Amino acid sequence: MALDSMREILDKMEERNIPFWRVVLETDMEERQVTEEASWEKMRLTWQAMRESVDSYQKDLRSLSGLVGGDGERMRAYAAGGKALSGPYLQGVIAAALCVGESNACMRKIVAAPTAGACGVLPAVLAPLFRSGQAEEEDVVRALYVAAGIGAVIGYRACIAGASGGCQAEIGSASAMAAGALTALRGGDGAQISHAAAMALKNLMGLICDPVAGLVEVPCVKRNVVGAVNAVSCADMALAGIESRIPVDEVIDCMGDVGRRMPVEFRETALGGLAATPFGKSVKEAMEG
Repeated sequence: MALDSMREILDKMEERNIPFWRVVLETDMEERQVTEEASWEKMRLTWQAMRESVDSYQKDLRSLSGLVGGDGERMRAYAAGGKALSGPYLQGVIAAALCVGESNACMRKIVAAPTAGACGVLPAVLAPLFRSGQAEEEDVVRALYVAAGIGAVIGYRACIAGASGGCQAEIGSASAMAAGALTALRGGDGAQISHAAAMALKNLMGLICDPVAGLVEVPCVKRNVVGAVNAVSCADMALAGIESRIPVDEVIDCMGDVGRRMPVEFRETALGGLAATPFGKSVKEAMEG
């Protein structure tokens, strides 16, 4: 999607007096040469697939390594017990992030948003609101256009792949997308959407990509939870009027620079970080054996 900067989106919003999501939708129409109805239907189907990735979770499934599976159900059971520190919405966010992340590790259908490794973040923040009746489908689809616009800018100015920029480029980008989507869903304006995305990305700046045995399992699944909860906190801060002192485009550029400077061991090679711990090495040896 040809969006060069968040500034460009904000300028188009102001010049034409249209919302953030509308700028992204029209950009998609122009780039893919499709009608508004066709663009909207594709995004609606994307939302349907996201929702299904949460709802179709199977608690008995385990990944090939045996390291991932069942935690989504454990979180749901814990939340149902009434002892969780977080409130109902955040409990749902955590559980959904685990469910979708585990489903990806178990080769179930997910939506890469922006990548498979970060697939749990967006559905985790949106599905609980929809399920509880706090958001209509039309509003969620509009929020997904906001997320797509943020992701497009990050992809253009920096990167979204762990192999290129570490986990900050995957979970960080997903968190920024989710923060902006939530802010828009709750009535935030363009500036607030930008501040939410900037704060979310800043909070995860420098996060390395160190998958144990090269599998998108450990620590990837639980980082989806971190990205989702981070998005919620940043959306709330932005809606409260708290601003990122550093402009969002500069934050994105900085993330890209940090990613390029990361040693190769910390960019999805499974040669450093948690993958290089004794436990991580033992998992790799077992998988190779």
